[in-house]
Amino acid sequence: MYKRNVQGWAKNIGFMLLDMICLQVVYIVSVYIRHSFFAYSYPLYKTMGINLILVDAIVLLFNDSMHEVLNRGYYIEIVETFKHSILVFAITTIYMFATQSGDAYSRIILFLTFIFHFLFGYLTRIICKIVVSKLGIKFEKQNNMLVVTSADEAEAILEKLSKDKTANYKITGVIFSDDSKIDNINGIPVVANLDSAADYIVREWVDSVYIDASISDKKVVELMDKCTLMAIPTHYHVKNFKHDEIKRFSEQLGGTTVLTTSISFASPFQLFIKRVFDIFAGIIGSIFALIIIAVVGPIIKSKSPGPILFAQERIGKNGKRFKMYKIRSMHIDAEDRKKELINENRVKDGMMFKLDFDPRIIGNEILPDGTKKTGIGEFIRKTSLDEFPQFFNVLGGSMSTVGTRPPTVDEYEKYHFHHRARMSVKPGITGMWQVNGRSEITDFEEVVKLDTTYIANWSLILDLKIIFKTIGVLFTHKGAM
Repeated sequence: MYKRNVQGWAKNIGFMLLDMICLQVVYIVSVYIRHSFFAYSYPLYKTMGINLILVDAIVLLFNDSMHEVLNRGYYIEIVETFKHSILVFAITTIYMFATQSGDAYSRIILFLTFIFHFLFGYLTRIICKIVVSKLGIKFEKQNNMLVVTSADEAEAILEKLSKDKTANYKITGVIFSDDSKIDNINGIPVVANLDSAADYIVREWVDSVYIDASISDKKVVELMDKCTLMAIPTHYHVKNFKHDEIKRFSEQLGGTTVLTTSISFASPFQLFIKRVFDIFAGIIGSIFALIIIAVVGPIIKSKSPGPILFAQERIGKNGKRFKMYKIRSMHIDAEDRKKELINENRVKDGMMFKLDFDPRIIGNEILPDGTKKTGIGEFIRKTSLDEFPQFFNVLGGSMSTVGTRPPTVDEYEKYHFHHRARMSVKPGITGMWQVNGRSEITDFEEVVKLDTTYIANWSLILDLKIIFKTIGVLFTHKGAM
């Protein structure tokens, strides 16, 4: 029976447990330095110790703090350790503030715990990586693996396979898919060709077979079939996918086994947490939206007849159309006048529409002396108050708190293939673009790059980071327009 390699955080569970132990040790030491007693002998500090375990586990899981830990260099490791410690420290501080228990604990203890966690956490990771990687220690028995490939590609394939420091296999032989007469590659013997491969496997110690050869070759397919009959696991290298950011995994669809590829994917639990957060944010945001509408609504009505709310058809996840709500900041005929102002668009390729001074905004006008006057419309746009009704969309499920900005129908019709990647997630009120320049970015390709970076690296922690950055942007009005 084949033991599948663990994926994601599970393959680094040893490092995760080590970090949690390290945090507990430095916490106990910090309490002792400050008060000269054992932390778990007092209920108050015992509770904090347990909370630290939970916070550390949450950050380790959702931030994927140990991703590629064995392959990270010293500098990257110190950065990742610092980021992890900062997140644990920040969430713990927020918890203390939310529960109004901050005054009961010594701030010196929390500060010492953070410093020691960073220093000793980093030192512990480095020592463990040296022990595990440099000394070649394996936590499970290595399986003997044969590699099937061509003579031309053998050296490159073997080099790639040997670079994985977490691998639980040992390459014991090479099988050529062509008629090459080479005896060995980098000291690894050539044990057979495609004609004799099955006979070799049936009588030798072989745990698995790695195949890097054309699937159109009947002999390759026959070898895979024979390996299946012998219950020998085969790993077929799919060459058509060359981008490292693409995620690939196999699953069952309609009783068939398929290879699924995607720029990113999330577990049902992660999506559940994101939706729960969206519902919570949607309720709070909708309350604020109603208050804002009650305050600015009459002013808008007095300056420009028409509805207070503006509903516009936008393109959502995977091309689904929906109505997005905003507080109306433009005159009723804004869309009709858009064609008249197309030459003033700051985004030259027309993929978005941005003006330095938009006369369609309520209160905006150019006086006879050339002075540009602004009013209520510009104010609610600068302060992003017009965006709050989008929390109605979040509550309804057509949008998320964090995502990519939904394009208008006419913008979407101009999309090229790689632009479509933006639409693979629910559109959001805020996102990577908004906190990295917003309307100051006039190159649509830069917007696409930021959005695809967000999608490829998505995590719940990243959403929280963007939300905190968004709050800063709202107060500074940076990039607002």
